[in-house]
Amino acid sequence: MAIFGPASKQFLPPIDEPNTGINARPSQPKKVAYLYDANIGHYAYESGHCMKPHRIRMAHDLVMNYGVFNKLEIFRARPASKLEMTQFHTDEYIDFLSKVTPESAEKYTKERTKFNVLEDCPVFDGLFEYCGISVGGSMEGAARLNRGKCDIAINWAGGLHHAKKAEASGFCYVNDIVLGILELLRFHQRVLYIDIDVHHGDGVEEAFYTTDRVMTLSLHKYGEFFPGTGELRDIGVGSGRRYSINVPLRDGIDDASYKSVFEPIVSSIMEHYRPGAVVLQCGADSLSGDRLGCFNLSMKGHANCVNFVKSFGLPLLVLGGGGYTMRNVARTWAYETGQLVDHDMDDTLPFTDYYEYYAPEFALDVPASNMQNANTREYLEKIKTFIFENLRKTIPSAPSVQMQTIPRNSMGMDETLDEEEDRLDDEDSEANVDHRYTQRMVDRMVERDGELMAPERMSIMAA
Repeated sequence: MAIFGPASKQFLPPIDEPNTGINARPSQPKKVAYLYDANIGHYAYESGHCMKPHRIRMAHDLVMNYGVFNKLEIFRARPASKLEMTQFHTDEYIDFLSKVTPESAEKYTKERTKFNVLEDCPVFDGLFEYCGISVGGSMEGAARLNRGKCDIAINWAGGLHHAKKAEASGFCYVNDIVLGILELLRFHQRVLYIDIDVHHGDGVEEAFYTTDRVMTLSLHKYGEFFPGTGELRDIGVGSGRRYSINVPLRDGIDDASYKSVFEPIVSSIMEHYRPGAVVLQCGADSLSGDRLGCFNLSMKGHANCVNFVKSFGLPLLVLGGGGYTMRNVARTWAYETGQLVDHDMDDTLPFTDYYEYYAPEFALDVPASNMQNANTREYLEKIKTFIFENLRKTIPSAPSVQMQTIPRNSMGMDETLDEEEDRLDDEDSEANVDHRYTQRMVDRMVERDGELMAPERMSIMAA
């Protein structure tokens, strides 16, 4: 079935509101599923670690207090099982993650070294449960998109793009993105993955490097910067040749420069590749002032990417990712949630349980700084020219390799497709209270008192 009409009509870049950089093309209201598990904020990598899962709870707190939740359908996804994780990862690796604990870490020294579960990716209490929440949200979001239950699905606990098939990497243990894409591939011939994290999306690129069923686009800092991959000429191999796109950027890229690269490249991909669904990783470490980042994007510049991708009207899975200045991550993801449901948010922050962490401005905005932009216009034009030339050589045809995956809810031996659809509809009904929660129920699950120890509190205040 044809998904697109003539490219000249379907893929014109959206018109921008004057002097805002925000896409202004009128659109129909979207049905947006928001996957959130209050338990995500209970986990901590280890004292002093840069990755703070609590930032997701802080973002959720703003979503609630701004009233954005009124336009969302909020779900608590079932945590992913070991079987679901092994659709991509090896059995041995997932079995190890499910067994290792801080108390037994010394016993698994050999395995920890083998699987790179070391300093950057430490063993912590609840590690496997944390991974289950992240992966479960992304797989459930993809499954809901597949079944037409929503137009957009959001899982800020997802986006952990560095994890490999049998290796943890870059604070990431299980690659929820790959597993979410595999779920989308059950219903879509082609899936586009876009990554705006400051770090290269190496784990996702590697997983789909040899297939034309997934096109990966990563815009990232390149050169003496983790993970050290994502060179312009890394374009895929075999059937996947020209289906991996890398935009290697230099320090200090600002909103205007980023937009000048992002929008034309995404528009060209939409025209030539014609994906059936899109996965957007919204790593917030590309924001100005991030502890581990080196870009100079404002909150609105970052959100412009979300708005632009949304404007194409394709099934869209929106995920989190990096981001290590917690107050900026929370504000940006809350704002982008609002943008996805067309909800206006005042720049003055509402009073929340975390209000003091946004001092002294107490404002929603994350502005850019006066950081120097090392990305010249000539450099960016060369990148675009190379990418456009490769895209012209791609053909939006049937996929060369059929990929089979295990469904999010595996069918029984004698279950027909119609019966499966009926069962899935039943699971979405209000009677299924085990997997679906009202907003009030979700609120009551969030711990309000004593959730941060004093050292952690000081760390957030210093962010």
